[in-house]
Amino acid sequence: MAIFVLFCCFFDVCAQYNKDVEIKILLKTDTTSIGQKIAYPNFANDEVTMAKVTIPPGKSTGWHKHVFPVFGYVIQGTLTVEIENRKPVQYPVNSSFSEVINTLHNGVNNGKEDVVLIAFFMGEKDKALSVH
Repeated sequence: MAIFVLFCCFFDVCAQYNKDVEIKILLKTDTTSIGQKIAYPNFANDEVTMAKVTIPPGKSTGWHKHVFPVFGYVIQGTLTVEIENRKPVQYPVNSSFSEVINTLHNGVNNGKEDVVLIAFFMGEKDKALSVH
């Protein structure tokens, strides 16, 4: 019986799209990159912001933190993330990650080409995407 239910669930997910459409999961997690449990704040005016972020060689985002979940996907270069009281983490091209929450961090480009990433901010309308 359990196999039948699993088969039906799989078939239902696959049936949602044309058979020629490929779905590749880039990130599926319930924790941040340092193991924090992801919890969505209870905002009055939820808002999702998707941004293309470009960090030139030798530059950084500056130290900041987010009070809500942020997810990223590196489309060019290698992003190094310095995290308060932890070792830096590197994300090469085609890497997905869940940013730390309420923890100071700094995105750095130590390479010779721009680092370009797409970031998804699960924030609140009319509020800053990060705090310093």
